[in-house]
Amino acid sequence: MRTTRPDAARATDGIFSPAPILSARGVTKTYRTGAQEVHALRGIDLDVHPGELVMVMGPSGNGKTTLLNCLSGLDDIDAGTVSIDGIDLFAMSDTDRTRHRARHMGFIFQAFNLIPVLSAAENVELPLLLTGASTTQARKRAAAMLARVGLADRGDHRPGELSGGEQQRVTVARALVAEPALVWADEPTGALDSHTAAGVVELLHEVNAAGQALVVVTHDETLGRTGQRLIQVRDGRVVFDGTPEASGTVTAEVGA
Repeated sequence: MRTTRPDAARATDGIFSPAPILSARGVTKTYRTGAQEVHALRGIDLDVHPGELVMVMGPSGNGKTTLLNCLSGLDDIDAGTVSIDGIDLFAMSDTDRTRHRARHMGFIFQAFNLIPVLSAAENVELPLLLTGASTTQARKRAAAMLARVGLADRGDHRPGELSGGEQQRVTVARALVAEPALVWADEPTGALDSHTAAGVVELLHEVNAAGQALVVVTHDETLGRTGQRLIQVRDGRVVFDGTPEASGTVTAEVGA
């Protein structure tokens, strides 16, 4: 399978730093249920650079979400290494890894993962409070971010009082409010109508333009082709890594 890598251009075009914010080498993950084994990731090598917008696509059940969970440290890995800013993520204790994620990463979950007893505003405030912001600062920034995703008048509502699309926008606001260097997004537009989805995509591109790196898992081909870089995953392997424009000749091979 031919794989196109943009690394050489990245080192010379001045857009991205040659030093990756994330570097993964030989990452494997196997799920075991009784005697059955599912090889979810098979020796993944991947770099993500500061300020990069990376889209991850591939058929369902082929390792995209597992890739996100393992490279972010939400899931353990069976073999390999994952470094964030040169620090080995899996050499940390669970507590240190959780603290590192809170300070340096944001997450947009497909399942929302909002805290049901907190209001929308309180959910968005949480990452700021975990990184040491005052209650007043957190409340002000959360309100501003909720306004950016079109929920200025819904901050006092708990998740159960919000529609699926509104809950998704709260997760986007929560992920972006602390301006983390690296944002992971799992189907960020999956629960949204086309108009709202377009607004969320625009917001993701805005924060990327401001310098944040985003890794976005999506089934939406239109969204997938709006990134600077497209990664296609199949059977737990990266089968294409390059520009969206160059992926057309590879897509047929992937689906063959």
